[in-house]
Amino acid sequence: MNNLPSLDDLNIFLQVAKRASFAAVADELGMSAAYISKRIRVLEQTLEVRLLHRTTRRVTVSEEGERVYQWALQIFDAVQRMGDDISAQHREPTGQLRIASSLGLGRRFVAPALSELAERYPRLDIRLDVHDRLVDLIAEGVDLDIRVGNAIAPNLIAKPLARNRRVLCAAPAYLARRGTPKVLGDLGSHDCLVIKERDHPFGVWQLMGPLGEESVRVTGGLSTNHGEVAHQWCLDGRGILLRSWWDVHDSLQDGRLVQVLEAYHQPADIWAVYTSPLASSAKVRVAVDFFRHYFAERYSLPE
Repeated sequence: MNNLPSLDDLNIFLQVAKRASFAAVADELGMSAAYISKRIRVLEQTLEVRLLHRTTRRVTVSEEGERVYQWALQIFDAVQRMGDDISAQHREPTGQLRIASSLGLGRRFVAPALSELAERYPRLDIRLDVHDRLVDLIAEGVDLDIRVGNAIAPNLIAKPLARNRRVLCAAPAYLARRGTPKVLGDLGSHDCLVIKERDHPFGVWQLMGPLGEESVRVTGGLSTNHGEVAHQWCLDGRGILLRSWWDVHDSLQDGRLVQVLEAYHQPADIWAVYTSPLASSAKVRVAVDFFRHYFAERYSLPE
């Protein structure tokens, strides 16, 4: 091999390999699909290997392409580390920062936090997307996911932001009408407000209790994919709710809701989740640090 590969071409290859699509990368980079294909061919000629298998329906990475992909990741990580190392740590981060979160947490905590972050770092272009599902950070081009729940894939990096748990609660009016559950099995005969939100298994509540982890199947006449809707139904006396402490603690403190079966809870800490070490991205690093302080100042879980 006589020539070194272009970093721009390597970056284009990385994006195509991640998204398995010339068109998607072309649209994102503001280039034509033909130009993207040409740069891949140039890179293949430079490296003297076939990087991608192309058909009319899909693009897949070859065995040699997988090796180049891993090397390219290391190269760009090293380049980023070099830039961070020789730049002052206080240098203002710039560029687009894409953040994802769930519907309720996104509105309650993440959105107001980002408003402050944008004021502190005006050269950041911040986009927040809220979902009722877990996002694929790589495939969807998301830099940072602020999520609730302790089940995190091993290929992701996670930093804890705040301790949290989901608790069982109901309105006093509901308990006066239907009675208070005494044991976990009693939930089967109660109206339960079932949420399909991100990592919740629908209709099954997995809880930690005196005997360790236990599961109970629950049903009810009302279900939703939005936690705030279920919270309001619970306030209306429509059933028993399993919901994060961050969302219901105000309602519990002022007596509009009552915690039931207090020996049971579901661990569900709040995390910052991302794909690459913080040293490789100044914008993600400052965002994670900011969220850690933001939650520390505004949220605490009682012992």
